[in-house]
Amino acid sequence: MGPALSFSGGRSMLIGQQVTIIGAGIGGLAVARALALRGADVTVLEQAPAVSEVGAGVQISPNGAVVLRALGLGEALDAASVRATAVALIDGPTGRGVTRLEVGRLRPDQGYHFVHRADLIGLLHDGALAAGVRVLTDQRVAAVDLGGPRPGWRLSAGDTHTRPDGTTPLLIGADGLKSSVRAALAGHVAPFFTRQVAWRAIVPEPAGAEPIAEVHMGPGRHIVSYPLRGGTLRNIVAVEERPSWAAEGWSHPADPAELASTFAGFSARVRGWLDRVQQVYLWGLFRHPVARVWQQTLADGAVAILGDAAHPTLPFLAQGANMALEDAWVLTAALARHDTTAAALAAYQSLRSPRCARIVDAASRNARLYHLSGLSRRIGHTGLRLGGWIAPDMALRRFDWLYGVDVTRD
Repeated sequence: MGPALSFSGGRSMLIGQQVTIIGAGIGGLAVARALALRGADVTVLEQAPAVSEVGAGVQISPNGAVVLRALGLGEALDAASVRATAVALIDGPTGRGVTRLEVGRLRPDQGYHFVHRADLIGLLHDGALAAGVRVLTDQRVAAVDLGGPRPGWRLSAGDTHTRPDGTTPLLIGADGLKSSVRAALAGHVAPFFTRQVAWRAIVPEPAGAEPIAEVHMGPGRHIVSYPLRGGTLRNIVAVEERPSWAAEGWSHPADPAELASTFAGFSARVRGWLDRVQQVYLWGLFRHPVARVWQQTLADGAVAILGDAAHPTLPFLAQGANMALEDAWVLTAALARHDTTAAALAAYQSLRSPRCARIVDAASRNARLYHLSGLSRRIGHTGLRLGGWIAPDMALRRFDWLYGVDVTRD
């Protein structure tokens, strides 16, 4: 797990720089390793009693994989993941194929990966520790204070912490949807309910599975499924349009019978998966705006946000984790290349905000495409099938703007 990080430029102001990161998720641990490999003195504050993740799958597309490889974590990614060959769009009720995107041909040196979120967090945590990062658990941050010369934060126990050693501190918020750092930077902006809910579950896959992601589309609902851990597990995310509200978050237990009933009209293949579900979680899908302000320089310090704290996204393009990885690299690169923190953070927001806004918008549009009904559905599926027959790579090339980006290039 040796360092592979390199940036062009001369002396880096990161050498010896003290950095505190709130949140030990994908983005927080990735930026922690990246900064530590550049010589920063990094501490991560995690609210949970241990660095771990609940069961769920993550898709790491080539634009995210290239960051993990540049951080020296490529072998760990390969060992922990299933390398995908394709994404198949399927008519949910009939089980008939609509079209297929051969993602295995996308930048094969990087690959398109299915990985258990706990395994991804594990390899990032190991990588951060190996780079010298301190990860402190049971550190629940109640509020962030940007009113003084340096960023400060208050833990739920009531203690106030700043860096007292006279160096210019940097606070990074990688603290997710309910980010206290984002709230301090830009205030609270209420999200709106998209009138969609999602279930997630993981079930055993007794016969093994082809390394593809299957998107089974139906009127007002769809299911995405793919294998994990060498094909021994199957990840399931099911989405339904409904007017009733459901709480936001990943950890609300639900009834497997309700999930099975919702998709009773789908193919026998889908019903077979749902028959194996014993534990399932339900959450409401809310649309959050991309943050207006991602960073701020104070008299004697600075603050920045990344990942879901900056640009929460709906799950319909599988880019939440990949955007966080890109953010981690670009933020570290900007700090390594610029002479001042203010210039570095301004460059970081300028580079990341337009791309992330485009991805968030594209994810929102995908939900509508998956849920077509009636004549629109027949026309849409026919067009996809014809396109797949006539120009099978054309649909994949439409995503060059997404998967073809390599933020690690100098």
